[in-house]
Parts: sequence; C-alpha cells; structure tokens
Amino acid sequence: MEKVDFRTRVLTRHLQDSRRLAIAGDISCSPCLSYTPPEASEQPFSFDVTSMRKLMDGHNLEDRDWLFNLMIQSNLFNPKLRGGKVFVVPDYNQSMEQQREMTMKRIQYLLDHGVFQGWLTGKGFEDEMRKLSLLEVIEIFDHSLAIKIGVHFFLWGGAVQFFGTKRHHDKWLNATENYMVKGCFAMTELGHGSNVRGIETITTYDSKSREFVINTPCESAQKYWIGGAANHATHTVVFSQLNIDGKNEGVHAFITQIRDAEGNISPNIRISDCGHKIGLNGVDNGRIWFDNVRIPRENLLNSVADVSPDGKYLSAIKDPDQFFPDRTVRFGAFMAPLTSGRVTIAASAVYSAKISLAIAIRYSLTRRAFSITPNSAEVLLLDYPSHQRRLLPLLAKTYAMSFAANHLKLLYVKRTPQLIKTLHVVSSAFKAILTWHNMRTLQECREACGGQGLKTENRVGQLKGEFDVQSTFEGDNNVLMQQVSKALLAEYVAAKRKNKPFKELGLEHMNKSCPTIPLELTVSTLRSSQFQNDIFCLRERDLLNRFAAEVSKYQAQGESKESAFVASYQLAEDLGRAFSDRAILQTFLEAENNATDAPLKNALGLLRSMYVLVTLDEDAAFLRYGYLTTENAATVRKEVAKLCNEKYYDAELIKCRDGSKSFTKNRLNDNFCDCADGTDEPDCCDGSDEYGGTVLCPNTCIMGGNIVYQRTSYDSVASNLDAINSRKTKPVIKMEDTAQKLSGLKALVFLQVALVIVIVAFRLIRRRKTRRRNSR
Repeated sequence: MEKVDFRTRVLTRHLQDSRRLAIAGDISCSPCLSYTPPEASEQPFSFDVTSMRKLMDGHNLEDRDWLFNLMIQSNLFNPKLRGGKVFVVPDYNQSMEQQREMTMKRIQYLLDHGVFQGWLTGKGFEDEMRKLSLLEVIEIFDHSLAIKIGVHFFLWGGAVQFFGTKRHHDKWLNATENYMVKGCFAMTELGHGSNVRGIETITTYDSKSREFVINTPCESAQKYWIGGAANHATHTVVFSQLNIDGKNEGVHAFITQIRDAEGNISPNIRISDCGHKIGLNGVDNGRIWFDNVRIPRENLLNSVADVSPDGKYLSAIKDPDQFFPDRTVRFGAFMAPLTSGRVTIAASAVYSAKISLAIAIRYSLTRRAFSITPNSAEVLLLDYPSHQRRLLPLLAKTYAMSFAANHLKLLYVKRTPQLIKTLHVVSSAFKAILTWHNMRTLQECREACGGQGLKTENRVGQLKGEFDVQSTFEGDNNVLMQQVSKALLAEYVAAKRKNKPFKELGLEHMNKSCPTIPLELTVSTLRSSQFQNDIFCLRERDLLNRFAAEVSKYQAQGESKESAFVASYQLAEDLGRAFSDRAILQTFLEAENNATDAPLKNALGLLRSMYVLVTLDEDAAFLRYGYLTTENAATVRKEVAKLCNEKYYDAELIKCRDGSKSFTKNRLNDNFCDCADGTDEPDCCDGSDEYGGTVLCPNTCIMGGNIVYQRTSYDSVASNLDAINSRKTKPVIKMEDTAQKLSGLKALVFLQVALVIVIVAFRLIRRRKTRRRNSR
C-alpha cells in the first residue's frame, strides 16, 4: 500500500496546475524527486539573524530594504515569486544591445524614484554611507547595472569632485547627479593599463586661443575599455600627459565632450565599440581616439596643478626635500581619490560570493546522491564530509571578508590626508584578496551545483563571467599586491633608519616581542584568538624581515632598488598575502567584539576559527618558513574537518534510541527515516523516543536509514560504514515490527498481482476485438 500511496502522490502532483502553485509560491516536498526544500523543515537559528545581518551589512539596512522593495515593484527588474519570496534577476537571454538598452531603462527608473539623490551633491558621512549601501543592493541584482552607475558617479563624478575645484563642481556635479550629463572615464589605453604613469595620450597648451589640445599620437594610445563610451556617454575625463613648453609635467585630467545631447559624436573624436564580452554586456565599453581635440583652459581639473592663461605651469605640490621628483609626488596625490573604485569592487566581490554560496549550500541541502546501505534513501550532498570541506570554509572566509569590506568602506569615508597612504595600501590588498576569493568561490559553487550550475537562471555560472574582470580592472591584482609589499618595505626602512617604532599600516605589532608558537598545538590553542592573531603577526613580521634582507642583498650586489624588488617577487607575494590575512583577521575580531549576544558570539567564534585554520592549512608559507611543524600542520588539517562538522551540525543533536546515529532536529518529519526503526517520521511514530521518552511505537516505516549522521566523537564516514556493517548481524527491528512489515508486504504483493491480471485481461480483450475487425 505504501508504494501505491507513493505513486498516487506523484500522479497527483503531476496533474496539479503548476502555474497556480508558482503564483501561490508554495513550498512543498516532491516525492518523485525525493526533494524537500530546506525551508520546509527549517528550525529556529541558534543566534539572532537580524543581529547577524547588522554585522554583515554593517550600515543603512533600512535604505537597502527600501531600494529592494522599489525594485520588486517594477517589471524592469523581473520580479518572480518563488517559495513565498520575491526574487529579482536580470534576463541574461537578451542580446548585448537589449541588455544595454535595459540598463539605461533601469537607471532612468531609479533616477525617477530618487535613488541617486545626494550621491554627488550630498555632504557628510551619512550621504556617503547611504550611497555605498544602495550601490551594493544594485550590485546584488546586476553587476552590469552597478558598473554602469559606478562609472558615471564614482569615476566620472568622483574625478570632477576630487580633482576639480569650485568652478567644476558648480557646472558639472548637479548635472551629473540628474543625468543631464552622462559621463565616462578615459584612463586605460590599449598599450597601458595598470601603468597609468606611462600612458601616451598627449595634451599641449595653446596660449593664443587659451585652449588645451588633446591628441592620440599612436594606436597604442587609444583609450580602451571605456565604460559608457560606445553608446551613451556625452562627456569624459581624459587622462593625458601634459606638455608645457616642451616639458612633460606628468599625467593630468581634462573634461572633454565626446557627444552632443542627441548622441552625435563630437568633431575630431572617433569612437568604436569593444563588442561582446564574457560578461557585463549591459555596459557599452568603447574605444576613443582624439585628433587634436580643442577644449577650454577651464576644463583642466586643477585641484593639484593648473596652467595660467599665458601658459605658465602652476603646481600646488612643490617639496624639494622629497626623494621623488615633483611630478611623481603630484601623481600620487592626483591618484589618491581613485581608491573609491577599489573600495566598491571589494564590497561587490563579497556580495557575489554570498550569492553563490547561498545557492550552492541550499542546493546541497536538497540534492541527494548515492546510498550508503542497500535499498536506503540517497544521501544529501552536504552530509558528505568532502562536500562540507568544499563549501563551509568558503562560507567562513566570506564572513571574514565581509567584515573586511565594511572596515574598508569606513576607512574610505572617514579618510584624512594622514590616512591616504593607509587607505591606498589597505584598499589595494583587500581588492586583490576579496576578488580572488570571489572567483574561487564562484568556481567551487558552480562545480558543487553540478549541471544546474551551468544554467544561466541559477546565476552562479553567469556571475563567473560578470565578475571575472574584477581581478584586473582598477589595478591588476598581482600588481596591487606588489604595491602593498613596496609600501610595507618603505615603512620598514623608514622605521629602521630613524630608529623609531612602527606606527602605520597596522605594523604596530612589530614593536612588541616576537610571538612564539607552542611546539604542540591543542584544540583549545588552535581556537584561541590569541594564538590565531600571534601566528598571523609572526608570519607578517618574519616575511617583512626576509623581504627587506633580500632586497638589501641584491642592492649590495649592484642592483637598482627596482631590480632588487623585481628579483624578490616571491617573497613580495607572500608578504602581501600575510599583510592582507592579518588585517582581515583584525576586522573579524573587531566585529566579534562588537557582538553582545552570546549565541552570536559563539557562531562568530566558530567562523573565525574556521577562517584562520583554513588559511593555515592552505597557505604553504606556514610550512615553507617553519611557522608550523608538519605535525602541527596535520593537527590543523584535522581540526578544519572537525569544524566543518561542528558548523554543519550546529543545531540541537537528536539521537536514535539505540545510539547508532545522531542528527539535527530539522531532520525530524522530513519523509526520510534517519533511524533504523524509522521512528523519527510522523507516519511511523511520534518521534518521542528520540528525545529520551519512554513511548515505544510499532514501526510502520518501510524506508531505510539514509545516512549515518554525525557522532559525538566526530568519526569519519569510513568508521560509520564499518559500524553499519558490524551491526548487520544484529536484530535492529523488533519482532512485532517485522510482522507488521510482512503483513504490509503481503498486501502489496496481492495488489500488484491483481494489477497484472487486470492488465493481461485488458490486452486479451483488445486483441480479440482487433481480430474481429480484420476478419470483416
């Protein structure tokens, strides 16, 4: 009868109106797929979810919710009701041209509803934080839309705001905020990307007409990958070498019109489309050539330097005591405000990782594969320790990097002239580490979802193409990490030369005595925040000393400083990662200390330990330089596996009465028998024996236990399988249960025989009728 009931449920589900179900947004099990949505059996969390969200998002939660609710009210954002929740996602089946058109329609919708109000004209901390929070919501929906908006406000608008003066602010900021002007940012060239100082576009000054003349002298000087240039931008900020009276004064920025209000390309401007890309096809990237384009003298963004009407070059930075030439110092001051791009990229990378992990982990809580015992239900993917090891460490790292991104945003918004160097170093490090982490997470989540990860509607595969560019734009990650190491070396040399303590870039820990690591690491030590901070500081301190010594050795052999640095690239890479990991851990500890709820602190403590220990396990530097012995490295690896189990089975553990298995409370009433006697399911029993009750119910469940769940001793799956095999000869079902099963089996056999007789009789009747027709 059980089998008949199963088939009846399958047929009933297939015959139901699927459209009605979709509209209603029901969450229900699917017997034909052995599918149970996680929401159907979700239990209360051990910590307060709202408090965790406050820590993760960090700020402006109400503004974020307001914008999301604004999106779901418009069909432009494709709102869909699924499982009682509304989701918005772009339609990636559109052509490149359609995606670009849709991006502009969405921008207009957001503009009409006041989303961009105060993004450039607002003043103060609250306006800056609101802008960053709203951009993050947009990034969660569609990276193309976020990049298009980011280029307009943060690059074009930010250049006018930070490089310009009052005359530029009055003319351009309000027009930009209202999209009366559509801006782009022409820095990258075909021949120069990360090396901005080497760009080849040339600008000269004509004192007679009081105009600047911008020229693209060769093909490698064409502006390339300029977001917004191909279709929509009316103006651009052009970065160019400025030549005054035959002297190169370095890179400067100029406002230049490239289209009129009707979209016609301006004279002496040539524009070409960069074409289809592996992602971000809602952004119209283009190429620009300038053929002696003339612009007014006032279009020079002159916060750092200016040119008088008669052609005299005037610089606000002139310090003869500087080791570097004047134009190098000006270049550094000139480029400092552009850190906003790295800040927003780092934050968006974290949200991309969150999306992919949410999808992959949820999928692993519903998809089953293979059985451990014959005739038993298949095992959930996340019940496999190997699957836990793939996803849960990435989850812990994403928490850590979420706190790092929040710290970076605050550092940017609260920046002062004294913090410019720190902001540059930290933003370079976090942008590289967070975007690398995102791409690794996306790839692992894609694989963890199997074939479903390839479907565009499931987003993970699409996000790979959308976010891949983050590793190289706003600075190639490898180059940024080298800049981090250079800055650390400069700080080290200055402190040693002046015999003064370290006081910048988080290197204050080097003023203390060198931390020591125990010869034998215990579980309590591994999970101690003191040990975790010590070993990260030890690695950074030692690598900085090694790096400085190696560069000094090469210089002593006659190499230049730059050549010595290039030759020491391996230590430079290790040092950059060491700095980043230590800084990220410190932001995690700050977030943990800000939590007041005990259960929330406990969850964060597990996540922090997972983040640190996975880093120790994966980074060969800890073994390479002797910070960990091989025995301690093995202990770390075992503890990572143990933490994976603890995190997964963090909910209340329920034991089967015979003690053979334990499982989380949300396994009750999920239509799968976790215990051998099946008493955890409502159709079999009331489940009271799992809570240590005295009620014993006869077993009527014909489904077998589907997995050996986590034991209190954290045994491996292999040992659990041995335990299953050793119990095969023992009676695990009482006689009355066996009799009841046999009775049900007899009824089932009788029903199947009756069905066979009916089918045979029906076929015989059809044959006779066919023969009579043929005889006529």
